[in-house]
Amino acid sequence: MYPHLFEIGPLQIHSFGAMVALAFMAALFLINKELKRKGLDPELGSSIITAAMVGGLVGAKLYFVLFETPASMTWGQIFKSIFSGSGLTFYGGFIVAAGAAVWVIRRRRVPILPVADILGIGLSVGYAIGRIGCQLAGDGDYGVPTDLPWGMAYPDGVVPTLEKVHPTPVYETLMGLGICGILWVTRKRIPIPGLSFCLYLILTGLARFMVEFIRINSRVLWGLSDAQLISLAMMVVGVVWGVRMIMRQKAVHVPN
Repeated sequence: MYPHLFEIGPLQIHSFGAMVALAFMAALFLINKELKRKGLDPELGSSIITAAMVGGLVGAKLYFVLFETPASMTWGQIFKSIFSGSGLTFYGGFIVAAGAAVWVIRRRRVPILPVADILGIGLSVGYAIGRIGCQLAGDGDYGVPTDLPWGMAYPDGVVPTLEKVHPTPVYETLMGLGICGILWVTRKRIPIPGLSFCLYLILTGLARFMVEFIRINSRVLWGLSDAQLISLAMMVVGVVWGVRMIMRQKAVHVPN
């Protein structure tokens, strides 16, 4: 594992931070490309990414502190974790980042649904690259022990383990890239604005729901982790919202 890529004097370049920066740049590239294709203001992408980056980092840390810090942690340890590279939970960041993105879109008076479709593509590739940072850092996002040939130990990780475990960050990177590929290929074939984002919610929720079965997160309800419960909510929203869009579209085209 490589928690630190290199050092410049007293400055350490963390692998996780480098991957997060790369994730935002990759997301911005695809978002700007799609904004331009749809005839929307390309500058909107930078504003959304900036707001989402700040909101996402704040939301991820707040979620971690409120819901995932052990009760035994002291206030000093919690304060230290806030400024560390750990504790960047996806769903905490997603909720606040989504709110920040909606605020920017409304402020610019741009239609939300076409932009949401574009953001789904950016979010999926950004998440995939961000998980590479988790893999390099060995920050505890790995899975349960396994004897499969590709099982990995993380002896030098931020949260080390000598036991071979499922490299779930690798699984999530592959799934994120797969979701991004699906959304990219279908982006011109889905005519209803917002429906592609519904597909993003369903696929992302399903991917996280499945991988949680082999992660080490604690179970909170019905034998499911909090991430799985949120994943189920995402899938339900994606299905219900998507079906309503399709039915509404059909109703518009039904002859009187």
